[in-house]
Amino acid sequence: MTTIKVVIGDRLGKGQKVGLGVEAAGGSVTVIPGMAADMKLGDVMHQEQADFGISFCGSGGAGAITAQTKYGYKARYGMRSVEEGVTAINEGCNVLGFGFMDKEELGQKLVEAFIKKHHG
Repeated sequence: MTTIKVVIGDRLGKGQKVGLGVEAAGGSVTVIPGMAADMKLGDVMHQEQADFGISFCGSGGAGAITAQTKYGYKARYGMRSVEEGVTAINEGCNVLGFGFMDKEELGQKLVEAFIKKHHG
């Protein structure tokens, strides 16, 4: 089975807990370092040929919209819950924009949903 590649970009340089959840579900993760990392999400996803990316900022939108605009990724943003993210994966989105939610459960559930949809 192929490993699911996930990129995380967080406005405050966080995302490590979500990354642990990605790994717990069997995915591989790149957490972009530094402030304003959400704005680099599309570039790093493109470079690494990631399966999907997660952007975190106050509004849950800026990095996701930038990735969608620059690379044509299907994005959903402004999300505030794990369930919204799972629904977005099920609807074929590969860039997910959230308000700040650095929780392991989020990374794990998103990878599980992606595997079920694309490799199930």
